[in-house]
Amino acid sequence: MNPFLQASGVNVYETDLAEIILQLGDEDPSHIVVPALHINRSQVREIFARTMGLNNLSDDPKELTNAARTYLRQKFLTVPTAISGANFLVAETGTVAVVESEGNGRMCLTLPQTMISLVGIEKVLPRFQDLEVMLQLLARSATGERMNPYTSLWTGVTPGDGPQKFHVVLLDNGRSSILAKEKERQTLKCIRCAACMNACPVYRQTGGHAYGSVYPGPIGAILTPQLMQMKYAQTLPFASSLCGACYEVCPVKINIPEVLLELRSQVVNQERKQAGRVFDLMYLGLRIANLIFATAWGFHAAQRMDASACASSLAKTAGFTRCPAWALSGPRPAICAAFLNKPSTSGGPRVPRRENEAARRIPPTDSRPHPRSHTRRSRGCIATRRCLCGSASHLHPSQLFIHVRPHQLMIHRLREYDAEVVESTPADLPAAITASLRPAAGIYLLRRPELRTNGWSRQRGRSPD
Repeated sequence: MNPFLQASGVNVYETDLAEIILQLGDEDPSHIVVPALHINRSQVREIFARTMGLNNLSDDPKELTNAARTYLRQKFLTVPTAISGANFLVAETGTVAVVESEGNGRMCLTLPQTMISLVGIEKVLPRFQDLEVMLQLLARSATGERMNPYTSLWTGVTPGDGPQKFHVVLLDNGRSSILAKEKERQTLKCIRCAACMNACPVYRQTGGHAYGSVYPGPIGAILTPQLMQMKYAQTLPFASSLCGACYEVCPVKINIPEVLLELRSQVVNQERKQAGRVFDLMYLGLRIANLIFATAWGFHAAQRMDASACASSLAKTAGFTRCPAWALSGPRPAICAAFLNKPSTSGGPRVPRRENEAARRIPPTDSRPHPRSHTRRSRGCIATRRCLCGSASHLHPSQLFIHVRPHQLMIHRLREYDAEVVESTPADLPAAITASLRPAAGIYLLRRPELRTNGWSRQRGRSPD
């Protein structure tokens, strides 16, 4: 409203100490309760010295406060009209309530001849008795005080005392449309205590200016887009980790994460209707992936294609750097006979390894052709296990050599530095530990004891670990 009034030739002066600092320094607020939170006293001193002509002003807080008081007192005595907001309105008595900590609200209520209060319709309380609870709740949640230093209540005009003209402007500005929505309506319960900002990890890292609104923090992320009719600030609902800290500290229990998710869905639905989305390569790629992965056979086909390409890269480079992580997701992959340099048929490895047979090393490279899919029908369905080479095999625990796990990347990386890496089964683990404790020049990587292979589930065709 200030730019509009100034464009119309009206001189506007903020009366709150933090607001006058921002106005004189041409800054934007970064907090609801403490708007000038991002400005230190040295910067305040520079702003006051430049705009008030006080060249000998120091950065002492008391001297800065006296300078602001002197500057504002002259404005209070000469300006004929005051404009204020309100923390609460009482419908039962027509009372306007303003809480503050500096006395500037009391000065606006006493000295000017005309008083204009601009208040959102969500600030209206039905009864005067409700004001008791809200005043205590606001002070405790905003500043940790039992009660605000200044609490001003006024109802109408008193002849000879205070402003003789009093106007109340009830502002809707999209609030009725918010009230009509089941999930978003809880946004209007906000009492502007800023408790959610103090608890939000995103706000603490980015600050209030990153939100681009007078309402920063979690409450601004849900309030600003709705007041803008979801036409602007569509990115704000995504500026949250959804950790729920704001919901935990909110005194009126606004479920901000729930509203954020609802607003995100609305933003996505808006983007789907845009014609330019068909030229977005990321959007097209995700749509194609959605169609492929929507069915089980499509997902498994994509896995087979990508894992086959991955195995070819492994055979050539002896590393995992070119293998996508998602290709090895799902059931724990196993090493098939082809990868172990062992003759195999299209039906897969059928020769079980003896119980006391020593563990075999994984060859660094293997250029042999890989077998086709190894499947076995069980109870009308196909039970498969994904292999590193891209095939699928149904193996008994005695046939398993080792599971391909993330530490395989470390094994190959260590071998690049000519380090000796030993793989061990649970049965050979004590001997491997004893060997690894002896002084040696190599680096040993031991298989963890909890990775057992005896807990086999024949129903699911895979090991539970």
